[in-house]
Amino acid sequence: MALLKLSAPWEIYYKELNELFKSDKEIHIVYDRENQVIDMYVENQAKADALTELIPAELQFGSVSLEVVIVPANKCNNRRSAGDIFTDAFYDNPVVDKIVTIDIMTNPITYVIFKKKVVQYYNDNLGDANGICSTLYQDIATRVLNDIDGVYYCTDFTDSSLTINCDGYKVAAISPGF
Repeated sequence: MALLKLSAPWEIYYKELNELFKSDKEIHIVYDRENQVIDMYVENQAKADALTELIPAELQFGSVSLEVVIVPANKCNNRRSAGDIFTDAFYDNPVVDKIVTIDIMTNPITYVIFKKKVVQYYNDNLGDANGICSTLYQDIATRVLNDIDGVYYCTDFTDSSLTINCDGYKVAAISPGF
């Protein structure tokens, strides 16, 4: 009989963060379980700056504190748009299809669109009993990245040159030059 294996919430956070960035050749993630520290080694300085803004430096899980260190960690002094931050953070990451920013009545809205793909991912969350989830990257990004106003994570889209289908809303797409 197989034993039920449960992971602590901070372990799940590490697994999800690693899943989101493991195919990016410029990012290497190391988890120090003893000291509860996740080190993200980033080769691209612009990407490191963007990730510093997107990923919380410290998370609290009950009485356990988890620290996330981005190396080289260099705070961005200039304020950039959400579209620029996400473009830098996910540059050359194969799980991202495109990043689109549109203006709706002078308010910029950014859509981070992940590639539609069936992913086999081990997770002890029984909500996905089969382990197959085509919105995996979208769901992980929603949980592990900082919440930024006007940024939406999407997976499903139709005719990428014309429209994006995000949570039931169809939006005209602009070529992001990505």
